Amino acid sequence: MNHHLLVPIGLALLSGFAVPWLVVRARWAQQAPRLALAVWAACGAFFAAAAALLPAQLVLPAESSHRLGEALFAFQPPTLEQVLHLEGRERFAFTLSLAALSLPVAAFARRLARARRMRVRHAGVLRLVGRYDPALRATVLDDERPAVYCLPGSSRRVVVSSGAVHTLTPAQLAAALAHERAHITGRHHLLVAATEAFAVVFPHLPLARHGATAVPLLLEMAADDRALRRCTRDALATALYALASGRAPRSAFAAGGPSAALRMRRILTPHSAGHPVLLGLLTIASAALAMAPLVIACCSFP
Repeated sequence: MNHHLLVPIGLALLSGFAVPWLVVRARWAQQAPRLALAVWAACGAFFAAAAALLPAQLVLPAESSHRLGEALFAFQPPTLEQVLHLEGRERFAFTLSLAALSLPVAAFARRLARARRMRVRHAGVLRLVGRYDPALRATVLDDERPAVYCLPGSSRRVVVSSGAVHTLTPAQLAAALAHERAHITGRHHLLVAATEAFAVVFPHLPLARHGATAVPLLLEMAADDRALRRCTRDALATALYALASGRAPRSAFAAGGPSAALRMRRILTPHSAGHPVLLGLLTIASAALAMAPLVIACCSFP
């Protein structure tokens, strides 16, 4: 057996199984949502890299796979000239890696394109039935139900129902608008598309299964934290309460929604003892240290 297979296998087990299992159960994840989102994104990238490296290691002989491992962990991808001069097994291995990597990339591109089409259609409807309010810097839609949501991407805009304008106080409305603009500024729709793509390509993988529920919630919490830079906790929490029953179209981010109660409790409850960022970094460091001996052993001996 080619012992260099242990590196991608170990990386896939850590990024696809172990780390997601730890993060989804960690209290610090909801206290430091941006760090937790970075961990989820890194796990996705590492698992995709491991899935692309594994078939190449299966095909290549030990000496070639040793050089491949050295290039990977030295962050030196092959140049175009090197790729053009590949022959035999190496060219076949490179083709297998590209094919494995193209699956999540293609699914990601399809999810982005599908969501963009839906947002463009909805934006066209809003131009017909909504009106732009320069004071709010948002599109006002005549609807008695209180709702605030945003369309990210190229059709970016914040939408407010007339019911929300009449129901919310100025401070609450400003908090809800700040929350939605945080989604647009943070380009959160890209992480949603990546999470959905992984769920399609790897439906039984814990990384995809847990990420499908954890990532959208963490994105809402990250937007809450950014909005709190401009508003008070009471204003944002009461705005979430008022907007909890509001609806938004698919591919849009809503200030309320089913996670409103959990986010309200998080906003109004002080963080527990211990610094959440330090706890998160400890989790990441533990995973890296668990992988380090395997990488050193496999890449040090041909």
